[in-house]
Amino acid sequence: MRRAGPAVFDWLARSQGDARQAHREWQEHGITLLPLGTRFNSVSLPARLVRAAAGTADLDLVNATLAQLLDGPVIHNRPQDEYHALVGTFPVARWPYPDDAPMLGAGHYLSVPASDLTGPTGLYWAVRPRIVGDLCPVQSVAALVRIARDLPRPGTR
Repeated sequence: MRRAGPAVFDWLARSQGDARQAHREWQEHGITLLPLGTRFNSVSLPARLVRAAAGTADLDLVNATLAQLLDGPVIHNRPQDEYHALVGTFPVARWPYPDDAPMLGAGHYLSVPASDLTGPTGLYWAVRPRIVGDLCPVQSVAALVRIARDLPRPGTR
């Protein structure tokens, strides 16, 4: 995949009051905290749910599946075993899966990795943003959650 240009990360950084601060934090620490609810929200996807939807635990295959199904940027927080799909500023109260995969919006912050962090350890981009404003369609993230929820559990029919 082609490397995301600096304009993409400038766009993300501008969600913070001082975009220069975000760039400094990326440079010095490899991550920055960005507020949600202005440019984008995040859907927290437990890794077990993502692996179920992908049908595998292989990280490369999971990332490829996420890229295909969600068509937008996804962060993997491996220590917390959680993925974060970046979505538009959809009304959180209308999100149909708050218990399975909570949507976070205004009043929340998301740890966002620097552009060059692509894993497979720590906090990294499972799917990098490609262009300015690149976000996962909310309906695609909802479909992934629905697919994973509706799969039969082992030992059941």
